[in-house]
Amino acid sequence: MGKNGQISVKRRRVFYIPGYDPIHPRRYRELYRKEGAAQAEISGYDIALAAKKPGSGPYGWHVNAAIDGTETEVDVEVLFWSDIVRSSMEQSIFATYMQLARTAWIYIGSGSMARLMRLRKGPVIAALYPLFFMVGTLALALLLAWWIAKAVALFLPAWMGLIGLAVVPAILMWIRKKDNVFYAYYLLHDYAYQAAFKGTYHPELEARLAEFGERVAAALEDDVDEVLLVGHSCGAHLAVSILSDLIRDGRVPEGRPALSLLSLGQVVPMVTFLPEAYRLRSDLAFLSTRQEVTWVDVTAPGDGCAFALCDPVSVSVKEPEGKRWPLVISAAFTKTLSPERWAELRWRFFRLHFQYLCAFDRPGDYDYFRITAGSQTLGERFSGRSASKSRIEKTVNKFSELSP
Repeated sequence: MGKNGQISVKRRRVFYIPGYDPIHPRRYRELYRKEGAAQAEISGYDIALAAKKPGSGPYGWHVNAAIDGTETEVDVEVLFWSDIVRSSMEQSIFATYMQLARTAWIYIGSGSMARLMRLRKGPVIAALYPLFFMVGTLALALLLAWWIAKAVALFLPAWMGLIGLAVVPAILMWIRKKDNVFYAYYLLHDYAYQAAFKGTYHPELEARLAEFGERVAAALEDDVDEVLLVGHSCGAHLAVSILSDLIRDGRVPEGRPALSLLSLGQVVPMVTFLPEAYRLRSDLAFLSTRQEVTWVDVTAPGDGCAFALCDPVSVSVKEPEGKRWPLVISAAFTKTLSPERWAELRWRFFRLHFQYLCAFDRPGDYDYFRITAGSQTLGERFSGRSASKSRIEKTVNKFSELSP
């Protein structure tokens, strides 16, 4: 498992990179506190949160854990980019529909969507859902406007029926305000943000990744036993680029601390299958061969928003010589959640996408809190663990080049 051999972890730095999420980072602290306490009660260990320590970033917390008879101290920091997400979502109704048309053209016109359909249907349906929802609601609003115009024409001059058109933006604005129910606008903005530069990172995000890299590099010089990056959803591919940059620049010390990457619920193909995603494809190919890092990729077929058990490297690029990462495993929701809990969650698609960060009432070898607060490094924990037999490794991407 690379350089992460038998290291007993007393101190750990954890960097959590969210996906495309406009919510304040404190949400993740409260999630960790609540779900960590639930998992500790289920699994019989102790885990407690305290105020963040100096140097742990603006959004972090400290963890004291006693797991398997060993006490561990952990400093967790959220590498937030929610301000960038919120800014990208501030669109007028008209601009949003233009964004919809452009995103659909990029994914469908380039042939990327057809290739993605060969992997997993769930995230592709999630990508197409905003298209059908928003076109459908526009059609309904126009139909209602037509009915109003016809009704007005019975009593007033026909031209006054045009006032019926005023209901169209009103209906669309009302629907957008209810997006916490529909999630159509959110999903559109998510995919549109990835597609805006056809797979290249936005300049503002590229600058933020450089800042994140500085935080991780400083932690690697700290007196800790492991530096663990956790990337959730599209935060997974951001973590890949951060670590690739650090290794290329020679900023990863030899030996300790162990350097680990845990990618959860990744949606990497939604970016790498775009025509100009050379940077990310190159980073994936590079990181997959490196001995400086241990990389474990965890997804679950029950998560309809992730490319479950799709090796993010192999499906995106031709397999690099000497490829060793990631280790692709399943969180197996149908086994690690009781039938009662699974029945409660199985149709709550967005909640299931965050299950990797939550408690399991029938935990297997994947336990988020043992990984982040236990005494084993990621490499030690999964040493000897076989990859999931049902993983997809065939290169499906039409655009698999690493450079223009």
